[in-house]
Amino acid sequence: MPASAAVTVDLRTESVDAVLGRVERSLGVQLDRSTEVRKRRSIGARTDRGTWVRIERRARERIDGQGWNGVECAAVLQGVAMPEWFAGLAWSDPDDGSMWRADETQLVTAEPMKPTDRAELPDAWWATLTESLDALAAQTTTRVATPDTVTISREVVAEVIQKAFPEAGIDISLDEWATAHADLSWANLTTPECYLLDWEDWGMAPRGLDSAKLWVSSLDVPEVAERVRHERRGDLGSRTGKLMSLFYCSKLVPYVDEGAAVRMEALRLLEELESPR
Repeated sequence: MPASAAVTVDLRTESVDAVLGRVERSLGVQLDRSTEVRKRRSIGARTDRGTWVRIERRARERIDGQGWNGVECAAVLQGVAMPEWFAGLAWSDPDDGSMWRADETQLVTAEPMKPTDRAELPDAWWATLTESLDALAAQTTTRVATPDTVTISREVVAEVIQKAFPEAGIDISLDEWATAHADLSWANLTTPECYLLDWEDWGMAPRGLDSAKLWVSSLDVPEVAERVRHERRGDLGSRTGKLMSLFYCSKLVPYVDEGAAVRMEALRLLEELESPR
């Protein structure tokens, strides 16, 4: 089957026993099925040697020239609170035009963040997050970030913003770039200790990409959004950071009511960005 015709699979509902068996044989581990965490295109589980294995399926057209070994490549990053990487493997499935990858990493016992956890985070947690994002941004890489498996670019950002606000007359020049996680959702952060999980999409991105995503996803809890804005004020206050904030707001604007916080923030950002520099 051609790669472009890859079948859409939801791993939350599909049987993947053969895939799990292959991973176990290749890595020399036994997966604890009772600890499985299933998402649409990934599965994670503990192993019998006290590690964690994450398995991802991706259509071939979603894999560009830099590869998709982001978790492995992230092992070189310094000063970032993240699981240590140990081993990995990848293979092609000729039947449905997809690629599979498995990575064995340090088992982090801190739990992925739940929505109710966000308002109760201590100062030490925020300090770790800020230090990690600052350390990450200071490093360089040849990788380009792929948020939502799409390579970030000026054209991608412009298309999203213009779809939500076709009359917007702003300059979408992305002047500042820095290394980013590129999938900094609350579900990819842990508590009580702060770790950043799921590194498959990291790379160079417009400044503030991570901070903007976390801020926009916090707008339903104003005090948390304000804390994100305070902690990441350097990123979010920059012009490129404002464009990233508008980018993530614009993804949601078509699906919210007129008075929704994300729409109001998007309009504020548009006004600021339309003002002379």
